[in-house]
Amino acid sequence: MTTLREKVAGERRRLKSVREALTAAVARKSGGDAAFVPFYVAVADYIETSMGRLHAQDVKMGDMIREKLGKLDAQAEQALRELDERLGGNQEHLKAFTAAKAALKGGGAAALEHFEAVSAAYSNYIVTNMGHHGATTELAQRLFTTADWDYMAGVTDEETRIEQQLYARVFAALPPALNDLRPAS
Repeated sequence: MTTLREKVAGERRRLKSVREALTAAVARKSGGDAAFVPFYVAVADYIETSMGRLHAQDVKMGDMIREKLGKLDAQAEQALRELDERLGGNQEHLKAFTAAKAALKGGGAAALEHFEAVSAAYSNYIVTNMGHHGATTELAQRLFTTADWDYMAGVTDEETRIEQQLYARVFAALPPALNDLRPAS
């Protein structure tokens, strides 16, 4: 049986794999190749779903830290303010990313260049601003019990199944020009 920690770690590894494939693809550019459209749509579906879940987890983490601490000292206040700023920036990028996906679905190859520009900006934001940040991670590690971590993760078997299906779709849609990005099985 897979533990919650293993499920979360697996999802994070798959998200990183998809984000790295997207980063490499947009750096190379599609050059208008329509074979990139289903790949980019699958990537966007995956990232939209995964980042939505991670966003909910991070919001929950911030709320739980605030609740457990009650009165915030200056250090905790700053850590949580930075968390809120990162999450707000992520939501702005995610909104632009999903709009670019919709344009790609409606416009096909003609929308590739725009999608790639938006995707490059979002991928850069994720690498630069998201992930574990010392201050909030330290607070959570100090304050949370195992039950708190389980509650915060909120991972269901159905969500895990959907996430894995979306991940498989990404690499099933890989265009021939990007075949070298296929993960080792």
